[in-house]
Amino acid sequence: MENFTALMISKEREGQKVGWRQMSLDELMEGDVTVRVTHSTINYKDGLAITGKAPIIRRYPMIPGIDLAGVVVISTHPEFRPGDLVLATGWGLGESHYGGYAGYARLKGDWLIPMPAGFSTKDAMALGTAGFTAMSAVLTLEAHGVTPEGGPVLVTGAAGGVGSVAVAILARLGFTVVAATGRMGERAYLEGLGASELLDRTELTGPVRTLGPERWAGAIDTAGGNLLANVLSQTRYCGTVVACGLAAGMELPSSVAPFILRGVTLAGISSVMAPKARRLEAWARLQRDLDLTKLKAMTTTRPLKDVLELAPEILAGKVRGRVVLEVA
Repeated sequence: MENFTALMISKEREGQKVGWRQMSLDELMEGDVTVRVTHSTINYKDGLAITGKAPIIRRYPMIPGIDLAGVVVISTHPEFRPGDLVLATGWGLGESHYGGYAGYARLKGDWLIPMPAGFSTKDAMALGTAGFTAMSAVLTLEAHGVTPEGGPVLVTGAAGGVGSVAVAILARLGFTVVAATGRMGERAYLEGLGASELLDRTELTGPVRTLGPERWAGAIDTAGGNLLANVLSQTRYCGTVVACGLAAGMELPSSVAPFILRGVTLAGISSVMAPKARRLEAWARLQRDLDLTKLKAMTTTRPLKDVLELAPEILAGKVRGRVVLEVA
């Protein structure tokens, strides 16, 4: 097989060095399945890794990219054979194990998910970690008894990757979706995905109230910080809030009042090390509960080389929906 191009991040005295380089298969890390990567994507964590704004990378040098999809070319794993279409998200890809921003990846077969029926590798990366996280959040709301009949569900960061997928899924399941966003100009986009109401993010970023009016039966929060605290304070009795992001900060300046006076549940989503059974369940539900026309509406396609330009943009909240990176 010919050499391939990879984005490599190395650590130097003055900081990170990011650049493209040619590699061979012999230089890949250990694993029992080698995949020719056809598509990847960019998530908030990828933006942090490439820009060095947070210590995402745990060993250097590193190929970033926490998601990938492609075709198996070599396998000694019993579940996969050459020619199989597969996807991978999390498991330390782009952090401690070479990730998806390269022509090939060698991985543990236990990290791989067979491509869901009806999905292309491009569709899989239009979802990626963002879609898996959004579906996991919906599953968590369901597990805690949140139903369409119980009242509206709030989604924060609604124009971003996780938020966009969550809005589309919840709307298709019959929920009344309140989309909180700092980009009120995206009304047509969010209503097209199924949002019933838009809420300006500034209504949730001010001083934290111990308890506010009861507004939503559940919420999916991608922000953290003051915003999450205000979401909790306005959640209805016995409602559930799912936290799955930290774009607004890692702090939670809240009180116990929502939990002990209203019985609110705060549940967390960790997508990186989620067990395979959970992954298979989430991808099966994405296959069933997500309208692919809505997925296409929230997705743009760019060549892999554009990822260096996209990294600071996703951190600045300038990337709408999902971006698929064409690797091949």
